[in-house]
Amino acid sequence: MSRISIAQMDALIEEQFPFAREFGFVLESLGDGVVVVRAPYKSAFLRPGGTIAGPVIMGLADYAIYVALLTRIGMVELAVTTSFNINFLSRPGEADLLANASIIKLGKRLAVGEVELISVGADNLVAHVTATYSIPPGAV
Repeated sequence: MSRISIAQMDALIEEQFPFAREFGFVLESLGDGVVVVRAPYKSAFLRPGGTIAGPVIMGLADYAIYVALLTRIGMVELAVTTSFNINFLSRPGEADLLANASIIKLGKRLAVGEVELISVGADNLVAHVTATYSIPPGAV
């Protein structure tokens, strides 16, 4: 069972994470250590060549892992990314992006997460991400 709700996360975004609001990220579902986050397509996301810019994809992935972590540890706003690795696998289409994130290891001080990103309507992965988050002492 998740330790946060979509409503709690939406409130946290409004208060603490204006970048997520600016990107328009939408938390579609959450469970215990798993989330699905959507980045609705915007032409402003495009870079030369007509593809969605890497920073948008990376921001979506990082945000998705953060939310997945909070589903396990609760509202610990000061959990931070300590390591982030992304493999861009295919060019995203001019469509919404979905990030399917999960926590694959949760310790007392560190958590490791994984994200698979897809372009809505396509079968292949756009990117695969692994990241490590630092959890403040006493939070878990």
